[in-house]
Amino acid sequence: MMSLRARVLLSAAAVLALFVLLTSLALERAVRDAVFSAREERLQAQIFLLMAAGEEGEEGLVFPNALAESRLTLPDSGLYAQVLDALGDPIWTSPSAIGAEVPKPQPLAPGQRRFERRPGGDRRDYLLLAFGVTWATGPVPRDYTFIAAEDASSFESEVAQFRASLAGWLGAMAALMLVSLVLILRWGLKPLRRVAGEVACIEAGGQTQIQGRYPREIQALTGNLNALLAHERARQRRLDNTLGDLAHSLKTPLAVMRGALEESRVPPANAELIQEQLTRMGHIVEYQLQRARAGNQKAAILAPPVPVRRAAERLIASLTKVYRDKPVTLSLEIDPAILFRGVEGDLLEMLGNLLENAFKWCRQRIRLSAETARGTLTLLIEDDGPGIPPDQAARLLERGARADEATPGHGIGLAVVREIGEAYGGELRVESSQLGGAGFRLRLPG
Repeated sequence: MMSLRARVLLSAAAVLALFVLLTSLALERAVRDAVFSAREERLQAQIFLLMAAGEEGEEGLVFPNALAESRLTLPDSGLYAQVLDALGDPIWTSPSAIGAEVPKPQPLAPGQRRFERRPGGDRRDYLLLAFGVTWATGPVPRDYTFIAAEDASSFESEVAQFRASLAGWLGAMAALMLVSLVLILRWGLKPLRRVAGEVACIEAGGQTQIQGRYPREIQALTGNLNALLAHERARQRRLDNTLGDLAHSLKTPLAVMRGALEESRVPPANAELIQEQLTRMGHIVEYQLQRARAGNQKAAILAPPVPVRRAAERLIASLTKVYRDKPVTLSLEIDPAILFRGVEGDLLEMLGNLLENAFKWCRQRIRLSAETARGTLTLLIEDDGPGIPPDQAARLLERGARADEATPGHGIGLAVVREIGEAYGGELRVESSQLGGAGFRLRLPG
């Protein structure tokens, strides 16, 4: 999933790009309208100058050869002028219009004014202003239409120059705003990074709660997390106390039973079996007492990481002594860097039950391997024993279920492994082993 920072940056970049685009379009339109209006004013001024230079002659208006605007006397200068009579026939054309096909509008009534952009006969566009007047200085008033035209390419060039300048400035401002946004976002998300760091420290066992001071918007989160952690520690402490009390209560009866067994005349085979079970019960009692003494410092989600290979080696050393009369070759394929995040006693309980099951049912070979991928720790215990039929796999993970009633046991070892694994959010699966027997695949959060 995309990070919060990436989401904000992409959203802000999209909004900023849309804002810059719309702003540039609006400014360009405003400048285009302003330049268009300015060109209209300039052409209107040329008409006024032309009207001031005109004089009434015998056959109509006449204009001097030297005009106030020199561009009107230069051929193809980009500025053109023309005067039409009431019928629309040209009576005067500026020297600059020689070779240019300036569009000619219809004659206008006195006082009318028309400004437009029109194509000419030479495939060029022109900005054209026509103004109708009545010339009353002669013996007979006459109507004329004064026309001033300008090549539209200069207008487009001015707009294009503004567009290029606008793009440069807006681009620089957008980049500056984006950099500022990144810095502001980094400063704004700093409390969240601190919270994440404290949570990682809690997971590593470095502290027991979130201690920093945070903004009001995050205080609700940190407060709820601290309350959840306190509740978990209290719950774990109550559970440990209960198990400790139970284990302490069983310790004395077990000692009495062990002493009575030594003094009684029980057949050697039965005595060995009873002694084995008493020893197993004693180990369980000691384990629960150790958990009770550890207290809330061993809470599952707060425990420091446990090296899996080291725990497995300790269990293998103990089981090898218990099954010293059985020739077992065990292959341990675990990287020393692989860690289990949880209570060490829980890992020993799960591995111990699975390894003891493998020692009990194997013929000669056992293989224990582990790997981590995508945040998941996978433990695989395989043996070369008789295996487990697929139709019995699910049943054997329930409490009290046994594959062979003639073999000593209570049928709770695999159920304990399954329950502890599920408490961590993992799962235990039964499958066929490559060694020919049973395989138990335990997946846990890495």
